[in-house]
Amino acid sequence: MKPAETSVLTRDTAMLDALYASSLNSLPLVKRGKVRDIYEVDDDHLLIVTTDRLSAFDVVLPTPIPGKGKVLNLLSNFWFRRLEPTVHNHLTGIPLESVLKDPRDREQVASRAAVVRRYQPLPIEAIVRGYLLGSGWKEYRESGGVCGIELPPGLREADKLPEPIFTPSTKAEAGEHDENISFDLAEELLGRKTAKRVRAVSVALYKEAADYAATRGILIADTKFEFGVNGNGDLVLIDEALTPDSSRFWPADAWVPGRNPPSFDKQYVRDWLEGAGWNKQPPAPELPPEIAARTAEKYREALVRLAGEADAKTTL
Repeated sequence: MKPAETSVLTRDTAMLDALYASSLNSLPLVKRGKVRDIYEVDDDHLLIVTTDRLSAFDVVLPTPIPGKGKVLNLLSNFWFRRLEPTVHNHLTGIPLESVLKDPRDREQVASRAAVVRRYQPLPIEAIVRGYLLGSGWKEYRESGGVCGIELPPGLREADKLPEPIFTPSTKAEAGEHDENISFDLAEELLGRKTAKRVRAVSVALYKEAADYAATRGILIADTKFEFGVNGNGDLVLIDEALTPDSSRFWPADAWVPGRNPPSFDKQYVRDWLEGAGWNKQPPAPELPPEIAARTAEKYREALVRLAGEADAKTTL
């Protein structure tokens, strides 16, 4: 075990309702990602546990966000079910008790774990942008486009784009940084047919989700999807879907082109970190308790708005 993994396992979070890292007796650990702990069920299935870890600027923060993992898991499952007609996903519906024999394990990961099918992940992140902000806004000011896609002149920060655009990126490990890439490079990495399929499906998913979210008072500024392929080469949606970790959610009534509106996602933490003068290199600073608590509230509100109060009652 690497030293970093040891420090995760022995960490005392001092936040009793938060799960910084899972430790299950029933299954072998495969990997700890930035947010998710992955366990092996068998050759065809994995157990994914969504912890309360939070990463910002591709660095895992030392402070957990209580209940965050439950929100991400429940909201992802909501979207997986809703988007199933457009693309298959990795969910199996297998109950936790059938793979976690120890009741203490089940209690530890209740509402934050899912048994999924094991697929070969694609080596890119599929990002769709409906609004101009973040790294896209910075690139647009420098070049007039984003990831090689030319955009109309005169756009402002947070402007809605004429059409959603597909802007893939590399998939970085913890501590490393994702990098935007052109579609041509995505074709080199995936093959032309698969790259075009990923682009078409990603944009279709974004449009469907954005239309629904708008009816709930939320604008989805951008989002990130991850895909795998099965043995036949068919595309499958994996990891998470349209959560506050993978998307920028804006309250529709607060959106004003020309400035970055408040959000129901980790942008709140990013803003605090930048204001605190952090250099975006590990180790990241501890978050003040009030920032962690307010972030938890924002995540929960996103779940309530999008999926309804019934799911939210089982989380924070």
